[in-house]
Amino acid sequence: MTESGPIRVGLVDDQQLVRAGFRMVIDSQPDMSVVVEAADGEHALRELTRVPVDVVLMDVQMPNMDGIEATRRLAGLEQSPKVVVLTTFDNDEYVLAAISAGASGFLLKDAQPEELLDAVRTVYRGDAVIAARSTRRLLQHVGPILAGATPVDRPQLPEALTKREVEVLEAMAHGLSNSEIASKFFVSEATVKTHVGRVLSKTGSRDRVQAVVFAYQAGLVRPEDLLRG
Repeated sequence: MTESGPIRVGLVDDQQLVRAGFRMVIDSQPDMSVVVEAADGEHALRELTRVPVDVVLMDVQMPNMDGIEATRRLAGLEQSPKVVVLTTFDNDEYVLAAISAGASGFLLKDAQPEELLDAVRTVYRGDAVIAARSTRRLLQHVGPILAGATPVDRPQLPEALTKREVEVLEAMAHGLSNSEIASKFFVSEATVKTHVGRVLSKTGSRDRVQAVVFAYQAGLVRPEDLLRG
């Protein structure tokens, strides 16, 4: 349970069986509850402007309005929920577009129930990239797209970033959680959170996932680095 009650979850997917399966897993937990279901982006926007939601699990490819446009519009709301993109490996470009539109993370549709629940809690807290193992696997696929910007378009690492902040950003891009980063650099999690906050501010990133995208586009991390990891 959170201080304000269960985490309120919205499910947006055009496959009823997928929604039913996710609802069963989520509603089995005392600290979260499905409060909205929708079969496409248009329906989702109507419901999500009416019912307060903390985290939305958003499919990408849907009729009427896809998940990318729905995510973009949700990001523009004053009280916007955090969006987790539901994906498979065959639509990596859609995933990147959705994250650029404001999604806070991504989850593989074939994830285990424990990964789904961890993803909802993680993105609700906002303090870690979703499911490091899944993040790592997916970044191996979207990494080449993220790193594909031309030198002219490639962003530069801000000079204001300290050496340690660059190291933390690189660790974030490899899918490490705050606790894993703390262990890697022999510091406390509180110190890591401070570094992450400064990285987000200095790179102009809305959240941790946006910072990871920035790290790839800036060339700090390359797809082959993950393959070796």
